[in-house]
Amino acid sequence: MKKFRPQRAANEITTVLRAAGVTEYPLDVRAVATEISKAKYPDTPITTIKGADLPGFEGALSPAPAGKIGWGIFYNNRIESRGRINFTLGHEFGHYMLHREAYPEGFQCSTEDLATWESEYAQRENEANVFAATLLMPLDDYRRQLDDLKRPDFDELGVCANRYDVSLIASTLRWLQYTSRRSILVVSRDDFILWARSSRRAHRSGLYFKTRGRPPIEVPCRSGAANTKSLVESKGTCELGAEVWLDHPCTEHVLLSEQYDFTLSLLHFADAEF
Repeated sequence: MKKFRPQRAANEITTVLRAAGVTEYPLDVRAVATEISKAKYPDTPITTIKGADLPGFEGALSPAPAGKIGWGIFYNNRIESRGRINFTLGHEFGHYMLHREAYPEGFQCSTEDLATWESEYAQRENEANVFAATLLMPLDDYRRQLDDLKRPDFDELGVCANRYDVSLIASTLRWLQYTSRRSILVVSRDDFILWARSSRRAHRSGLYFKTRGRPPIEVPCRSGAANTKSLVESKGTCELGAEVWLDHPCTEHVLLSEQYDFTLSLLHFADAEF
């Protein structure tokens, strides 16, 4: 099987769908994965997509049992968020399209695998995430929802998450992929940063956090993330001086997710000249 970049593989499917008149969102990932796999790879199609008991994992791609043909996509049936399920299906479909021949035993993917879209992370997980984001949230359509010069809050990003039936984190990361703003998404728990993702412009100007393989980084004590008791209905916005985040003044949008036990901070920094 010829290897395609994840964006190209997803965009080719989008082209086929649009030619067939499928232009509405959210995308029916189950139907798309089933029909595309049957058309492109009739000897090894996706034959099963369903919830399963996957303790410690978000999703899995598994070959059919001995004596049968095809592949199955599974998501953790304890996940309650439709958006998380939908993105998980897209991620595992990405593994099917991109990696199944190199990894015939399949995949089991953790929450971290689906949340971390960094090039230095495991390449195959990054590729599966990029495929899912490109397929579920085509760039041309997403740009029509949020201009790349906008500084959105979580309500605006949530509208996009609902449009594409993905998680708020996935929607925010998609925006960070193309924005011209210097912005960072920070995910924290118990006053420590779990991981963070910067826009390209923010990263180029030195605004980023390195969390992998390093001691935990504490969130600034004057940040919104460290003062969630002051939030109204679990969200809020604050204007902060340079002494709080990365020695630069910024706007911090904060959202506390009690259901998933983490806090999201979206940091918007001032423009910089290059």
